[in-house]
Amino acid sequence: MLELKQVSKTYRVGNQDFPALKNISLTIEENAFMSFVGPSGSGKTTLLNLMGGLDRPTSGQVLFDGAQLESMNRSELAQIRKQHIGFIFQSHNLLPVYSVYENVLFPLLLNHLKEQDARERVMALVEKVGLTEQANKKPAELSGGQCQRVAIARALIKRPKLVLADEPTANLDTENSFRILELMQDLNEQYGAAFVFSTHDQRVTQFINREVRLEDGAVLWDKAKNGNGELE
Repeated sequence: MLELKQVSKTYRVGNQDFPALKNISLTIEENAFMSFVGPSGSGKTTLLNLMGGLDRPTSGQVLFDGAQLESMNRSELAQIRKQHIGFIFQSHNLLPVYSVYENVLFPLLLNHLKEQDARERVMALVEKVGLTEQANKKPAELSGGQCQRVAIARALIKRPKLVLADEPTANLDTENSFRILELMQDLNEQYGAAFVFSTHDQRVTQFINREVRLEDGAVLWDKAKNGNGELE
């Protein structure tokens, strides 16, 4: 579904070039449930941004269903994101003046689906993430874990092929972290979207099927779980 070929990203900082990613080659399969791990500054978020068409590589190719993201213009990239890619941000990025229901509905409105045709679909997913009773509440009235569940529902409502989650458990306590990870694991199985995380959280390792460790912008290892649930 997604392939990175010799991808590098260099940022200009003052009078110096800073290499954020160095010759990354990876394949992300459909239905993946995986994470990028590594210390701060290792390139995790940069890699997610390239995969989601939010940034462009300095060199190399990013292929989404065979289409070269780095060759697309801004309008074409926006269309790919609207139709096929969901995002879950560490800070949720919910629209504060909208209710839970309206936040989840919003991506469908961007794709020109009328509310009367989408209401049942939205409420079914709101129920799936356990927020039916909070459907008319605004983000300020919710806990951090509830806001993250809204963000997950919003990412999934358009039935994307890929969901990118940047530090999805960073601001949650242990109990809510496990609930969010279990929920995303269930939704991965039910909806078939590939989930890719960037994380510092070692608790995520218990749930994912593949782990890619980055250090200094390069892949240190790429491990998948064996039949015993161990990375190798």
